[in-house]
Amino acid sequence: MKRRDFISTTALSMVAISASGFIRFDGERYVGDCATTSDILGPYYRPDSPVRNNLRIKGEAGIPAELSGFVRHDDCSTPYKNAKLELWHCDSNGVYDNKSAEFKYRGTVFTDNKGFYSFQTIFPVAYAAPGFIRPAHYHLVITADGYQPLVTQLYFDGDEHIKGDVYASSPAAKKRILKVAKDSKGVINVRYDVGMSKVLNLEVASIEKLTGKYVDANDKNNTAELFSYENKLWKKNEAFGNKFEYTGKNEFQEADNPPGFYWTLQFNLLPNGETELTERLVDVDLSKKEFRYLKDKS
Repeated sequence: MKRRDFISTTALSMVAISASGFIRFDGERYVGDCATTSDILGPYYRPDSPVRNNLRIKGEAGIPAELSGFVRHDDCSTPYKNAKLELWHCDSNGVYDNKSAEFKYRGTVFTDNKGFYSFQTIFPVAYAAPGFIRPAHYHLVITADGYQPLVTQLYFDGDEHIKGDVYASSPAAKKRILKVAKDSKGVINVRYDVGMSKVLNLEVASIEKLTGKYVDANDKNNTAELFSYENKLWKKNEAFGNKFEYTGKNEFQEADNPPGFYWTLQFNLLPNGETELTERLVDVDLSKKEFRYLKDKS
């Protein structure tokens, strides 16, 4: 990508240009035959979940389940030792724990010498989202030094709600619609193997120049807060945030949206020195929305 693609004004180029530039990973193409596809992060990610592989909660309802598999290097065969896997999902009522100190149905594990991991938890359920039903699913973030962090969701064969969900029905999700089977103890077993991919990281200092509070130019009660986490730009939500990746020309896009959907953040430095943010998105009801913010200088 040429340098001029990053520049709209001389002043804004200080935000968008670094020695290595911005690198964007499209979340779809991986090396080798062990291709692993990404999915939306979802609105309920929380970092720093406890290191534990047993997420079951005594006294709470739910069908016991085990999610397990192997993480491998991009050659599709070499085990990756000490890869970090973060899992989260809803409870048996379709509710996520977004605030409690217990981090219910959220946990972190690391792979062993053979690249193996496992979680003891319950099977998630489908739940209502605005205008449609989300199929049952697990969320995973897999982090391994030297590779692109993988954000993905796992769905289950036979779920009638998959066809009505734009994320689960995407062609990229086919290999993540997994077979399930109960063992002799009534535990549902789910197997998911992961292949990693190498990319470069974003320039942290450049992203941090864009962080802070923004106020809607037409409605002072509507605000947006942007922050940096793990070399990415995030927009704060009730649980943690939505992650955006740089796509060029001072624009960021929410990672891994399916065809027909988008959520973008476009930055512009105004002649008076203010930073303008234009947010555009297609909502879950397929309506297009646009908001214009100015960065709060207080």
